[in-house]
Amino acid sequence: GGSGIPAFYTPTGVATLVQAGGFPIKVAKGNTAKAEIASEPRKVAVFDGKEYVLERAIKGDYAIVKARKADTFGNLVFRKTARNFNPDMATAAKCTIAEVEE
Repeated sequence: GGSGIPAFYTPTGVATLVQAGGFPIKVAKGNTAKAEIASEPRKVAVFDGKEYVLERAIKGDYAIVKARKADTFGNLVFRKTARNFNPDMATAAKCTIAEVEE
């Protein structure tokens, strides 16, 4: 997403439905057992004898964040717990909407 890394390898999804594909992204109306949209199989690579699944970065269309201050260039200053995820979400989204105190 926002840091410029388009994908990364992780051992978390190896030998699961995530790796094999077919994980339900959207369930068909009225039929909770059938996926209307299913995930594609993930690429797998082996590093030092261990398998890893390629996971793509999450990119949102919109991010709604709250900031302490902003300037006319769109730079935001976050404080307290807003520093945890707001900067990451703001940079990963295509469009960021900011509520600013000052």
